[in-house]
Amino acid sequence: MDSASLWRLIVLLLAAVDVARCRFHAYARGWQLATATWYGSPSGAGTDGGACGYGELPNTPYGLDVGAGSPVLFKNGRGCGACYKVRCLQQQLCSGKAVTVVITDECPGGYCAFGRTHFDLSGTAFGRMAMAGRTNQLLGSGVMQVLYKRVDCNYGSRPMEFQVNEGSTPFWLSILVRYAAGPGDLGHVELMQAGSRVWQPMTQVWGATWCFNGGPLRGPFSFRVTTLSTSETVVARNVIPRNWASNTCYRSRVNFR
Repeated sequence: MDSASLWRLIVLLLAAVDVARCRFHAYARGWQLATATWYGSPSGAGTDGGACGYGELPNTPYGLDVGAGSPVLFKNGRGCGACYKVRCLQQQLCSGKAVTVVITDECPGGYCAFGRTHFDLSGTAFGRMAMAGRTNQLLGSGVMQVLYKRVDCNYGSRPMEFQVNEGSTPFWLSILVRYAAGPGDLGHVELMQAGSRVWQPMTQVWGATWCFNGGPLRGPFSFRVTTLSTSETVVARNVIPRNWASNTCYRSRVNFR
């Protein structure tokens, strides 16, 4: 082996050692391995809407740093709203800084299938992991190996919101829950009607949409929300008024943490 080939081999070995060291220290801090791609516009939010039902995301607290999760992350919609730090490992393109993303959509097939832990990020979130001046190269790199870990969602002082979905009636109430902070994911949602002391379980329809069938319903409505991952509970009292309207969003006064 000539000296040039030997030097190239040494460089490759050192790079492999650096990656292994990075992974070891990351695991020690609770990081795990996954893969990531991106979809939608290079500077967009992935999709207008998504399987969680949050609707258009730009200019909302969710913003552009969002992504679709494979089924092990999406959890049949109960993983909606969960937040993760994600950082890529390719040293030639990645800055090493993590981006915090919210699960707002599902990635059911392709790289997301077969039980893989995979993030299909918005172009904006994926590009934030790049070194300065390397965003376009990173976006063109295809599937990336990444490290990820679960983190609390933080929307500042923003409380949870409850949207009454179109089609709701005094006998069938459908709501969408937005901006759950802390754990972010929803395990159970319960309804209490006016004049009652009984919490009635709601049924998850899809994504972050929950419904209650029965009536006539009597407002104002209170909700008890329990997280999936930590079983924390908050109560939003009388958040939807007696004279509620469909396709209307009502802001509570509470949130997790």
